[in-house]
Amino acid sequence: MTTATSRTFTVRGFHCSGCADNLETSLTNLEGVIRVKADFEDSWVEVRFDPDRATEADIRNQITASGFQAD
Repeated sequence: MTTATSRTFTVRGFHCSGCADNLETSLTNLEGVIRVKADFEDSWVEVRFDPDRATEADIRNQITASGFQAD
């Protein structure tokens, strides 16, 4: 069994707390994602995921598809 991995991404494009909430929802729906915490004020999102089911590239792609950019 693979251990879950956590990764924090700096996010560009947040305009309000609703943006962070929407990104949390979008990432939570991605297969393999276990937990998401986004912070509007500091422009980051932390994602805990199963690396056997989701990759950092999958997460970055989902962030981009949600209208934001991940660094």
